[in-house]
Amino acid sequence: MTAGAGGRPGAAGRFASAVFGIAVLVFVLAPLLWLALRAFAGSWTYPHLLPSQWSLRWWSQVWDTPGLTSSIRLSLIITPIVTVLAMIVCLPAAYAIARYRFPGRQLVLMTIFATNAFPRFGLFITMASLFYSLNLMDRMAGVVIVQLIGTIVFMTWIPAAAFAAIPPSLEEAARDAGAGALRTFFTVTLPLAAPSILVAVILSFLAAFDEAQGTFLVGSPDIVTMPVQMYSLIGNYPDQVAAVFSIMLSIPSVLLLSLVRRRVLGGTIAQGFTIR
Repeated sequence: MTAGAGGRPGAAGRFASAVFGIAVLVFVLAPLLWLALRAFAGSWTYPHLLPSQWSLRWWSQVWDTPGLTSSIRLSLIITPIVTVLAMIVCLPAAYAIARYRFPGRQLVLMTIFATNAFPRFGLFITMASLFYSLNLMDRMAGVVIVQLIGTIVFMTWIPAAAFAAIPPSLEEAARDAGAGALRTFFTVTLPLAAPSILVAVILSFLAAFDEAQGTFLVGSPDIVTMPVQMYSLIGNYPDQVAAVFSIMLSIPSVLLLSLVRRRVLGGTIAQGFTIR
């Protein structure tokens, strides 16, 4: 990308920025706008660009869906449990990966990455056959384990990168001043890595909250979360109802991502993301 006088982007840079902006509008904002219009459309027929009538009846129909309240409650119970378990399991592993060299370390990193690198539906089917023998089908414990898989890559890679980016000299200075290993970690290492850990926590929460395939295979028919509930709405109700439920399902994502917006845009995730 060329730059003009004073470090300003040249014509090629402005053109690339314009193309990127248009792509964002078309592929990201346009579907969201369509959902918003569809959710409030009373009547919308071709070739009209906007609904000819507006209505809130689709929202009331969604709230009258049997089991909706219980699915929301289940999602808000299971997702925090999964997130806390991911922190307990993955954060010590992330610190060990960032600070220590041990046999099989690179294999561990690749295995963690592989959990999200390939389609997981086949993995879920294999897990379901195992869960049958362990009596974990249609159990909350089984759903928690399935959702935990989707959080591992976020809760390990991002904090490991954050720990690796902290200069060891800072920890050594604290140790030289008389601080023990635990005090050094909680007063020096953890506060410096906290912004990236917060990002990992929120991304893990969203990954667990939106997980549907594994939850459907393992939790049905009794454990029905919001994403699983959406499957039945899409198949049995008008498109407007699915649009309303999609908006409801995206509200937690929008709220949580807004909390880490500055961290993401400020490059917190990218700092030290290379794990050597």
